Amino acid sequence: MDPQNDSQATDGGRVLIDHAHEGHFGARLRAAREARGYTAEACGQALRLPVRLVRQLEAGEYGGIDYQVYLAGYLTKYGRYVGVDEEAIQAELARLTPRQPDLVVTGGVSHSRYLLERYVTAATYVVLTAIIVVPMVWLGVRGTLDRDMPRLAPLDAAPVAQQDAPAAASSTASASVASAAQPAATTPAETHPEDQQPVLASMAMFPPLDHAASKTPLVTNVAAPVAGVTGQGGHDLTLNLPAASWVEVTDAAGQRLEYGILPAGTQKSYHSDSALDVRIGNANGAQASVDGQPVQIETFRRANVARFRVDVRDGKASPVAY
Repeated sequence: MDPQNDSQATDGGRVLIDHAHEGHFGARLRAAREARGYTAEACGQALRLPVRLVRQLEAGEYGGIDYQVYLAGYLTKYGRYVGVDEEAIQAELARLTPRQPDLVVTGGVSHSRYLLERYVTAATYVVLTAIIVVPMVWLGVRGTLDRDMPRLAPLDAAPVAQQDAPAAASSTASASVASAAQPAATTPAETHPEDQQPVLASMAMFPPLDHAASKTPLVTNVAAPVAGVTGQGGHDLTLNLPAASWVEVTDAAGQRLEYGILPAGTQKSYHSDSALDVRIGNANGAQASVDGQPVQIETFRRANVARFRVDVRDGKASPVAY
């Protein structure tokens, strides 16, 4: 073979193609394959490519390839396998890569205007947040303080009843002067209101109050014990309550002879000719009797609530459970 007339030569096993006989990159691939003595079937088997795809690459028919995204990989793998120059392969890939359009600046914004717009937007959000949040916080704090202030007092402050006592004492000054002229029948035991003053704890920073207010007599509204007789009939039920308790007494007709809270020390009787249903809410220490006979309340008590019925049979009344 005459090297001068041959259009192909080898340099260290690498095929060099005469550019005078090449038409496109596919022709260079085919010429390189034929120079090495490979068939299209052998190249497809070695590269694990379909023979149809190998012939399309050699013919330059890239549009018929199913997977265009893999076209660059096919060309690179096939070209390196048959020994085509790397520069030629990259040139073909660059030709196939679509050219990105150039960016054209149509307008500009000055740096000062950019900063102004940026900080104006941030300031707008801050102002809107303050307009919404500040009134809500103010209303919440104001409402909480107004609601809790009457309940808070330092430990050394006098109760509200004691603080209001001087005003009440001034209105009864004339009555006190008149009563002072008369000798007292009995001398009450000396009491110390400050010992009876309830303890009020608070974490708030209150100024110290005048300790003289704690010397004011304690004014309390304690209900007086109730004593009396309710109803009519030949049988009677007597209740003696050492502690305040809720009591309900109902006759056989469904009429309530008692319904409510009775204060401590109450002793009351209920007369009826029919059966009575009795409920005592605070049965601890409570005493009851039917026609003078004591009732064992513990036998009718459940969780500090006693329930029993005064049953009248053959002219005799007796307590029974119901």
